[in-house]
Amino acid sequence: MKFQYMQSQKQHERVFSFEFFPPKNQDAAVKLREARAELAKLNPRFFSVTFGAGGSTRDRTLETVVEIQKAGLQAAPHLSCIASSRADLRELLGAYKQHGIRHIVALRGDLPAGASKPGELPYARDLVEFIRTETGDHFHIEVAAYPEFHPEARDAAHDLQSFLRKVEAGANSAMTQYFYNSDAYYRFVESCEKMDITLPIVPGIMPITHYVQLARFSDRCGAEIPRWLRKRLEAFGDDAASLRAFGLDVVSELCRALLDAGAPGLHFYTMNQAAPTVAIWKNLGLPISNPVS
Repeated sequence: MKFQYMQSQKQHERVFSFEFFPPKNQDAAVKLREARAELAKLNPRFFSVTFGAGGSTRDRTLETVVEIQKAGLQAAPHLSCIASSRADLRELLGAYKQHGIRHIVALRGDLPAGASKPGELPYARDLVEFIRTETGDHFHIEVAAYPEFHPEARDAAHDLQSFLRKVEAGANSAMTQYFYNSDAYYRFVESCEKMDITLPIVPGIMPITHYVQLARFSDRCGAEIPRWLRKRLEAFGDDAASLRAFGLDVVSELCRALLDAGAPGLHFYTMNQAAPTVAIWKNLGLPISNPVS
């Protein structure tokens, strides 16, 4: 009975995916290719590539997804609408169609530094509607979900209504912000089911490899690190190896619980590294087409 409200998610095929950010230079591009080659052995459904605030990484995002596609893999570029014009978005959608991209992660995004206005499409639901108007059903549209609620949300009810509007605008599926409290995800799904939202809601997973970096990022994006976990991570101090081993156990246990409860896959925030995700994958006993040495 505990996971009765996960029935909407159990009906979907499991989808695993990995997220990259576009490399800033040639050395970073080489390292990303190496990570991608290792992660490709896990046969993900797709690799997503982030899009900088106000389109600041537009060209690098496009180059990265095109390279992924040319390697025979499926790429899903992130696309944010804030501070972007309809004309720019239309041009970029055309470029993605030209290169055979069929999957978009549609986000509001963050205002770039110094900007004061959100632009012509201020919300993610506006972007989803725009993509549907411009391209029909060409793209599978992924949107973001926030089990612990968006850091700018007025309240939980308003945040759930915002998610509902994205679904009604034409989203096909969702991936969540990462979390370490599985109950937040289960309750979010339960709330969605009460609103007749039954599309796949794939949990976002952030491997734990570096506490200070994780804490800073989590505080900024609103992802809660439970107090018990913060204290355990803080206690490792400079013992990076022990921290990584502990983090691997914690995140593997989280992933196993989510899958057992009926989550329709996992979306890994890889930070352009293969090893942490591969280690979790092995702990879960998921298949590898070419074992990583």
